[in-house]
Amino acid sequence: MRVDRFSDARAFLKRAGPWLLEAEAEYNLILGLADRSKTTRSDEPPIYLAVVEHEGAIRGCAFRTPPWKVGITRMPPDAVWALVEDVASTYETIPGVLGPEAETTLFASRWCELRGTTAKPNVRQGIHQLTRVIPPTHPPAGALRLATRHDLGIALEWGSGFVRDTGVDNHDFRKGIEEKIHTRTLWFWDDGRPRSMAARGSRTPNGSRIGWVFTPPEWRGRGYASACVAAVSQGVLDEGLRFCFLYTDLANPTSNGIYRRIGYEKVCEVVDFRFDPNG
Repeated sequence: MRVDRFSDARAFLKRAGPWLLEAEAEYNLILGLADRSKTTRSDEPPIYLAVVEHEGAIRGCAFRTPPWKVGITRMPPDAVWALVEDVASTYETIPGVLGPEAETTLFASRWCELRGTTAKPNVRQGIHQLTRVIPPTHPPAGALRLATRHDLGIALEWGSGFVRDTGVDNHDFRKGIEEKIHTRTLWFWDDGRPRSMAARGSRTPNGSRIGWVFTPPEWRGRGYASACVAAVSQGVLDEGLRFCFLYTDLANPTSNGIYRRIGYEKVCEVVDFRFDPNG
């Protein structure tokens, strides 16, 4: 097994893009991050992009945007071992690893052996794909509208709620929310006032990820989230893209049911482990 690291996202996508596109929904995160990294500012930490090869064939890929977790694709066990060694030669510590269960579990075990640390399972997520929106049967009052800079306060409050409810690692969510407002990719379902929120994430060649879905507890159960996500998803398709993707916490049957009813279908599952920084 040979691990090739790429400092240039374009070169990485030229080599690994066709392989990743064979499972575009499953690998939407690495495809989107690599595409975005083609225009990364010089003051941002360099992204880690790696391809594991054997006899000229790709066996798997990995990525990391510091300070976040390492993300890995499906790959055989010996490729995981080679990848851990390469990550260890690049980073003294990492906060965790995300990917398919078998590969992620093996990576976590080997990393803990190398670093003398411990790993704790975090969240089991489903990756879902939509190709056609099914409009809500009983849509709520209100309409979709873009968030503006005047909405920053409520967007930050709801962003904090999203991080708390989902358990995802996002230490600097303020930066993410501000960027969404600036790039006009954050929406509210507004019924006299904002009731629910959703955003568009990074793009793949044929799709876009939906995220930051949050409804305050007092407004849940009224169809606002369904209407918001359905409308944002339809906007993606109306632009000519073929897919929308989103991640769900599989332990939350309510949100999974909402997305299924508007047309999202589960493609695969991923898990992540957190590493104890204190060993």
